[in-house]
Amino acid sequence: MPPRVAPVIHQQPDPDSIYYVHPSEGPNSVTVTPLLTGPNYLAWNRSMKRALGTKNKFVFIDGSVPIPPLDDLNRNAWERCNNLILSWIINSVSPQIAQTIVFHESAIDVWIELQERFSKVDRIRVASLRSSINNLKQGDKSVLDYFTEIKSLWEELNSHRPMPMCTCPYPCRCESMRAARDFRMEDQVIQFLTGLNDSFSVVKTQVLLMDPLPSINKVYSMVIQEESNIIPPTSLASNEDSSILVNASDARKPFLRAWFS
Repeated sequence: MPPRVAPVIHQQPDPDSIYYVHPSEGPNSVTVTPLLTGPNYLAWNRSMKRALGTKNKFVFIDGSVPIPPLDDLNRNAWERCNNLILSWIINSVSPQIAQTIVFHESAIDVWIELQERFSKVDRIRVASLRSSINNLKQGDKSVLDYFTEIKSLWEELNSHRPMPMCTCPYPCRCESMRAARDFRMEDQVIQFLTGLNDSFSVVKTQVLLMDPLPSINKVYSMVIQEESNIIPPTSLASNEDSSILVNASDARKPFLRAWFS
């Protein structure tokens, strides 16, 4: 009788495994934009963490996964993931920075180096952000554009000045963190209202008289409603119709001149 051969069992890959790589993923699967240039490190760092987290690969750069020994069964899988993450990071930095890390062999080493080089608190940038926020005015911008601009400044400033962590035993009893968050929210509400045009003076007064102040998103919603009352959609439509008529009139002028000449 021929020798019995054990059947080959094809084990299905586990999508939840940190070593799992989807067949469609490659060196160009992850690119964070805008690219890291140095001053934008904090925003880039947050975006890169999210990108790696969605791929279940952030554990390779936070120290959670040690490098397996050469004879470990997971060594090849680790090498593949490490090289993949290296490619993702290199593709997400400026060409000048990429030249300084392209010869590194470990993704975690690259991550730590970028952190050491660019994560220092930039007090000059903090001062610039505070000045930009305090001096920002709505001007001829819509409420949406104005709010988007000031909110992006808040987000960047908060990345330089994150909320401190509470050191109380759980649950917190000092209420200091809640007070700090409330103060920050009130500052944002006041800054947002201060930069609005004078046509919003009524809603600005209404908000500032509220106790407690509503959230910044609620205030934005109130201002948007007021904007719709100040600038009715019909006026916008009439302006568009007028511009169309003017353009049509201008287009007929050469023909009229040619006819009567």
